[in-house]
Amino acid sequence: MNRSGYQDDLDDQDLNLYRGRVARTMKGKRSQEFLRELADAMDAMPEKILIANELVDSVGDCCTIGVVCKSRGIEVAEVDPMDPDAVGKLVDISRTLAAEIEFENDDGSFHGEDPAKRWVRMRKWVADQID
Repeated sequence: MNRSGYQDDLDDQDLNLYRGRVARTMKGKRSQEFLRELADAMDAMPEKILIANELVDSVGDCCTIGVVCKSRGIEVAEVDPMDPDAVGKLVDISRTLAAEIEFENDDGSFHGEDPAKRWVRMRKWVADQID
């Protein structure tokens, strides 16, 4: 299982219901506010790179959600990056939004993606989600 908690064994009906919940969540006020904050934090990064599978690593590099953690000065050492519920609570977003961002960050492209290319892809993805 990956950080998002997504599973490959959903039937079409369950998958459609889940994707509908993701779409509604992404359009919500709280999600939109977070996505705008995320876009600003990404733009302010001195080095435009993103890592996978961790919020913030030992040298300070971040995944997409980790960018907001770092910009807010949130300590992430005690949070399991594999738990989208905990990650969502950490930055005050829903589990659904946390899981979707984690999926896009970690699995939205081919594995082995260069951190700079991940940043470009994720910055575009964030922009595409903002109304």
